Amino acid sequence: MTEPHTRVWTSADRGKAAAKMMLVWVAALWVLEAVDHATGHALDAYGIVARDPDGLGGIITAPFLHFGFDHVASNSVPLLIFGFVAALGGIRRFLAVCALIVVADGLGVWLLSPTDSITAGASGLVFGLFGYLVIRGFVERKLLGIAVGVTIAAIWGGTMLLSALPTDSAVSWQAHLVGLVAGVGAAFLFRPAGRRPALTP
Repeated sequence: MTEPHTRVWTSADRGKAAAKMMLVWVAALWVLEAVDHATGHALDAYGIVARDPDGLGGIITAPFLHFGFDHVASNSVPLLIFGFVAALGGIRRFLAVCALIVVADGLGVWLLSPTDSITAGASGLVFGLFGYLVIRGFVERKLLGIAVGVTIAAIWGGTMLLSALPTDSAVSWQAHLVGLVAGVGAAFLFRPAGRRPALTP
């Protein structure tokens, strides 16, 4: 009788799983936008309608919908990169982080956006993952995480912070700002349990 075995996931396994998941995720956004385009933008109505009780359902659907191919294109690369890096820390934790960001960001958009406006797009999640990655290494006191956070902040920090300010009425700065705050909060909420660790590689 053979003994049961448990597979130990290597870094390469986690990398492949993270890459596959994010490629499928981003591809799904493009497919949904193609469907939206083919149906005369019928899916746009499923975004978040600010302060309309019927628009609360958009909190779940809005991150997967966009207002045109330029819109989805602008979110695809940062979502792919930030999502991949964040998912390397564990798929289940990554999905929990995304769920928190999506719900918190959606509620913030519903409360803060102009009345009856419709908001859609993955940018709130993108900003949330940005905030999560920048802060995570410092929260967990891991040198590699800190290096990743500093690198991401150096490359994208200026653009991200400017986009979280009310400088363009056509852009949902509310989604950007709330997503950023939610991502920072997720870094604290989903840090490993136990006592504060010493600084490690």
